[in-house]
Amino acid sequence: MSSKDPAERGGSTAAPGRASVTDGHRPTGGPIVAALETVRRSIDRVLAGVCIGIFAALVVVVAWQVISRQVLGAPASWTEESARYVFVVLALLGAALVFSERGHIAVEVLVHRFPASLQRVVAVAVEASIVFFAVYVMIFGGYNVAMTAWSQNISTMPVSVGQVYVILPVVGVLITFFALCHIVGMFVGTEELVPEIDENNQGI
Repeated sequence: MSSKDPAERGGSTAAPGRASVTDGHRPTGGPIVAALETVRRSIDRVLAGVCIGIFAALVVVVAWQVISRQVLGAPASWTEESARYVFVVLALLGAALVFSERGHIAVEVLVHRFPASLQRVVAVAVEASIVFFAVYVMIFGGYNVAMTAWSQNISTMPVSVGQVYVILPVVGVLITFFALCHIVGMFVGTEELVPEIDENNQGI
């Protein structure tokens, strides 16, 4: 019987608490986890499309604001408020998309030095804090703010302030769903404990 260890026999061992990717395969986590991942990816595609559309609308509104003010000499009164509220909606939906991709700001220098078991504790604690913030501040707090301002009209727009603020609980629900998906993925091995940084996708 050979006494060679797995590395010498050409095999590989995965670090504790991490999904093994050396053989080109990841754990699937079963049909429920696969279904959650499918739903999450579908929501990501919809969010990305919506964000692109809103960004295009924002560019048009701001461009018309500049043209009407500087070229035509008759500034459109609706462009300033419209641009402000459209930007708020875009920022919130974009934040939800970033949470889905785990692209939010994180200081990982210390976490990388932890053992896998402690990395899992930290990762779950981070996602749990995100869930708390999203539920308590964005869903409940956002709903209360939206209801309070529901009858507060915006003079230059056909919607009220409260109707715009509805985006807060909507984004809160999305972020909560994404964070729960990440927590489930960490436990079944389909999600990295520490997000990997794409060096080719970094801002300048």
